[in-house]
Amino acid sequence: MILFKATRDAILKPLQTVAGIVERRHTLPILANVLMRKEGDTVRFLATDVDIQIETAAQLGSGDADLATTVSARKLVDILRALPEDNDAPVTLNLANGRAQLSAGKSRFTLQTLDAADFPTVVPATDPSAAFVLPQKVLRHLFQMVHFAMAQQDIRFYLNGLLLVTQDSTVRVVATDGHRLATCETQLENSELPSHEVIVPRKSVLELQRLLADVDEPVEIALTNNQARFRFGAVDMITKLVEGKFPDYQRVMPNGYKNQLEIERTVLSAALARASILTSEKFKGIRLSLSDEGLGIQITNADQEEASEEIAANYYGEPIEVGFNVGYLQDVLANLKSDKVLIAFGDANSSALLTSEDEPGFRYVVMPMRI
Repeated sequence: MILFKATRDAILKPLQTVAGIVERRHTLPILANVLMRKEGDTVRFLATDVDIQIETAAQLGSGDADLATTVSARKLVDILRALPEDNDAPVTLNLANGRAQLSAGKSRFTLQTLDAADFPTVVPATDPSAAFVLPQKVLRHLFQMVHFAMAQQDIRFYLNGLLLVTQDSTVRVVATDGHRLATCETQLENSELPSHEVIVPRKSVLELQRLLADVDEPVEIALTNNQARFRFGAVDMITKLVEGKFPDYQRVMPNGYKNQLEIERTVLSAALARASILTSEKFKGIRLSLSDEGLGIQITNADQEEASEEIAANYYGEPIEVGFNVGYLQDVLANLKSDKVLIAFGDANSSALLTSEDEPGFRYVVMPMRI
């Protein structure tokens, strides 16, 4: 019985959409598989790691019978990728005797299957606490502006994700690893949202960044206390949420800083890239010297090697010297697109606040370090 018959690229696109969340190691062997269900001409692809589930559909069906099976996601993707791109021969997947038989031209593959009835699926929550719609490019932009500040495998599990906040007409995202914090927000037109906060897991955020496109097509977002659902195009993604209390990000946001630096983003980024050549994995400290003459950058490493640069910039305030992790500065500059950035300073022991006139909803706080 034929499950699908179509071109290589037509099959590969929906398969790659869902296969990104499949882990290589599992306690349940079936979690390494992708669930494929044919209903008429429509073939639905679904993958899950228990915490995240992604489903999509494509018009690939062939034959009258409705079928369902699960096959190794990685093997299926690898086989399709390995097929010649210019091969006009259709790719066919037949089910027979508990095996999946994939053929394309003169290539033949027989793959093991597991029963579709045993495949675990996530049940969508009903009655969301908050539901709203954003253009794909807006949600993608929000994630892009803060994702780099998320923690990775931190023992404080609530930092290994992104805080998504709804309040009145504002949708805000916040990420922090305890050393720096990024926040970005957008305003909804003609909408009043309930006050609601959820923590979206890091893996879900990165997967959404991969799937979202820079288009105006809508994303339907529904939030409950333990689940978030994102639906856009043919994609339906459900993710469990991180339990825990996110830090009070508003409390750490600096106010009233009088020392202000205005500088070209690309110039600062290039200077930091040159100076960071002398840093190491263990020590990434860099010293900034601010005065009426502009910005000075200095670094000294454990081998007593030194680097220094002087950059012309507009600085208003008292002369100060302050140290930072150069990687934290490079991350934010790499994700901004504006020509100029504004950095506000307190003193040598205070955090810095980076903003951009082109991104009025964005703020980035980075803690100082002793050098």
